[in-house]
Amino acid sequence: MEVLAPAGDMERLEAALRYGADAVYLGSTAYGMRASAASFGLPELKSACEQAHQKGARVYLTVNTLPRNDEFDALPAFLRAAADAGVDAFIVTDLGVLSVLRETVPGAEIHISTQAGVVNYRAARAFYEMGAKRVVLARELSLAEIAEIRDMTPPDLEIEVFVHGAMCLSFSGRCVLSNYMASRDANRGQCAQPCRWKYALVEEKRPGQYFPVFEDGDGTYILNAKDLCLLPYIDKLAQAGVTSLKIEGRAKSAYYVAAVTNAYRIAVDGYAACPDGWRLPEWLADEVRRVSHRDYTAGFLFGRPEAGQRYDENGYIRRTDVAAVVERVDGNRVWCTQKNRFFDGDTLELLEPGKKPAPFTASGLQDGGGEPIADTRHPAMAFSFPLSIFPHPPAAGSMIRKNLD
Repeated sequence: MEVLAPAGDMERLEAALRYGADAVYLGSTAYGMRASAASFGLPELKSACEQAHQKGARVYLTVNTLPRNDEFDALPAFLRAAADAGVDAFIVTDLGVLSVLRETVPGAEIHISTQAGVVNYRAARAFYEMGAKRVVLARELSLAEIAEIRDMTPPDLEIEVFVHGAMCLSFSGRCVLSNYMASRDANRGQCAQPCRWKYALVEEKRPGQYFPVFEDGDGTYILNAKDLCLLPYIDKLAQAGVTSLKIEGRAKSAYYVAAVTNAYRIAVDGYAACPDGWRLPEWLADEVRRVSHRDYTAGFLFGRPEAGQRYDENGYIRRTDVAAVVERVDGNRVWCTQKNRFFDGDTLELLEPGKKPAPFTASGLQDGGGEPIADTRHPAMAFSFPLSIFPHPPAAGSMIRKNLD
């Protein structure tokens, strides 16, 4: 199965590729569902495609908004430029965009976005007949429904499923709350996430009818969905015929992309090596809890989620800080760039692609001039560790983190 990672900018793209993504999805300057995360202009898009292709990975471009009439004039030129930049596939929702894409870039690989709400095999077949190579299924499907869609569609139609990240209150992201409450169109990449706001429900004319809305005196987050995590069910997804495992999070940090991609990469490779009796290692299950996240749920994979909302608060659970990124090994020193302050004597962990995190104790810190230091107090400062404190020489681009618990 393909591990498909988000890339909100070049730093996150590099993290996804370094930590094992088979493919990345990203947005450009228009027509994408993450307006605030669209940071790949055409020159950057070309560079992103070149970097991905050098590592044998693919790039999928999101063109999945619902454009208005006046936005179609510029669409053909945009699609041609993206194709020329080296994009491997286009993720689309709107049938008008689909038709323009087929006219403008004949032979382009087309993926149907989850925004299209594909929940049955007839819809999947219809998109296949329109030229789609892949459908990204709605998040609201059970494992049995996914397997049935696989069984009832052409074998060369690829099936992509979201496996990790934020869940939307509305069906497959088709929400209008943001439009009404903040004048920001969620279907055009501008969602203000009003489902994460704090609400209090008052019904003064129905005494005696009890509805447990108020968790405490501060109200409750009645619309706040938990995050999705299907890492423990890699085997079941494979057996259901899923082609691609999609990680949500183009607006998340490079550390999030690295750690989550690494976890799914290791899990998928572990299952492929030994599918009979595969079980997720306990340490790997814990890895996705070492990024900022909300409480996890399996979503609709086993039917209607009975505990899919988090009512007490809308904040993230955060157990780690990224302390530094390894730049190079030079002689007997490991040179790094600081990301968050830590101190001599702190217990840290080395996060490397494809490996179980390795703990070590910080000691022998030196600044960029080789002077001893007691902590890394300056943002983005260059500093070094002695190589001897590491279990093995760390690879460039590896991350060093500090557990907060």
